[in-house]
Amino acid sequence: MAEQYDVVIIGAGAAGMMAAIEAGKRGRRVLVIDHARAPGEKIRISGGGRCNFTNIHASPKRFLSANPHFCKSALARYTPQDFITLVERHGIAWHEKTLGQLFCDDSAKDIIRMLLSEMKEARAVLRLGVQVQSVDKTLSGFRVVTGDGAIDGSALVIASGGKSIPKMGATGFAYRIAEQFGLPLVETRPALVPLTLDPAQLESLSALAGVAVDAEARSGKTVFEEAVLITHRGLSGPAILQISSYWREGGGIRLGLLPRVDVAALLKAARRDNGRQALQTALGEHLPKRLAQFFAETAGLINRSLADLSDKVIDSFCAGIKDWTITPAGSEGYRTAEVTLGGVDTKALDSRTMQAREVPGLYFVGECVDVTGWLGGYNFQWAWASGFSAGQVA
Repeated sequence: MAEQYDVVIIGAGAAGMMAAIEAGKRGRRVLVIDHARAPGEKIRISGGGRCNFTNIHASPKRFLSANPHFCKSALARYTPQDFITLVERHGIAWHEKTLGQLFCDDSAKDIIRMLLSEMKEARAVLRLGVQVQSVDKTLSGFRVVTGDGAIDGSALVIASGGKSIPKMGATGFAYRIAEQFGLPLVETRPALVPLTLDPAQLESLSALAGVAVDAEARSGKTVFEEAVLITHRGLSGPAILQISSYWREGGGIRLGLLPRVDVAALLKAARRDNGRQALQTALGEHLPKRLAQFFAETAGLINRSLADLSDKVIDSFCAGIKDWTITPAGSEGYRTAEVTLGGVDTKALDSRTMQAREVPGLYFVGECVDVTGWLGGYNFQWAWASGFSAGQVA
């Protein structure tokens, strides 16, 4: 005989636990299953172990989707302030780091403990280390067959995430279930991911590995202003992770270094004060010294004194610093991607409930849906909001 529940949730991550809490509050008999040995593993490692649990600027404009309007309903139904209220009710201290990003003062484990406590209060059952073998539609709902037996549920919530960070157990399970029930998919790709360079580019930048600099990273019309880090594999840092969601193979990334600084004016002032100073020395007062050396060498101006350089030469040189184009060879892939772009096509889902339009009782929430946020707590807010929306009705 199969176990009987009102709501079966596959995935004990942020979205799945939130859905369980809300469904349980409504008196539904809820079971959450996951193949992992611990719940909320991506929560645990997020934000350097302190969990960037939301962003106070989480508006729909900061999410990518084939339908940019889809996320509006869920984000309005459960806001960053709603989650902050929950965090504070559990006595978890937090702080705003930058750009609206909120972190735990202590540990990401505080958020996991909070969610588990809320699940317990809502009488939702959590079962870990469970391998799902099959999912089928029944007359009364769904049957999930696991290595431990069969489970019947009136409603089934798929909250198993995307493909990012497979070493933590990420798979394409949600997409297989969507296809099984006839739901279309938007092509998936790694997002919020470091970009790689070809061997020749890496060789030319080898002396810069480990250098970080503030920059505007631009792909098409999209621009992010944060730090860029040059690595032994390519480009990383917040600005690169952000722009990676918009970049496509074959395209270039335009980097504008020191975006709030008039470098040409500074070099001309330095020329007036000490014309004998070498270009790279003067530039090294504003850029990392290795980067200043690189630009001077690339321009054929290494060891040239400022007094030897005309305004025109300085302006041209600085234009290269403000518009440095690099064409990545690819990305580091799902191995290091923070999230998955694309997923279950929102055309197949009800934006208010996350329910499949053509399959009553089947819900998709969190990262597996074609809604992807910017770096900085946005994807957690989508998890809370989409899980909340499904949990309100499942």
